[in-house]
Amino acid sequence: MNKTGNSLSTPNSQEFVKKSSLYQEFLAEREEILRHKWLESERLGKDIGFEQALLDWIRNHREEWRKGTRSSRAQAQS
Repeated sequence: MNKTGNSLSTPNSQEFVKKSSLYQEFLAEREEILRHKWLESERLGKDIGFEQALLDWIRNHREEWRKGTRSSRAQAQS
């Protein structure tokens, strides 16, 4: 840890986090949520907000999305 008590503030740590598969999955999931927010907002004719989009996406789409991304990753690695 450094002076701030944050072990992720060093350049090497930050680079590791950015390259990690967990962080990449987080970014991809966030993009899907934002896409869902846009689509639902357009459909309803008003901005539904990030929190509503997040909850709706998790309840209705996350499981299938994860299955799809994991199978795509497995195929890419073989």
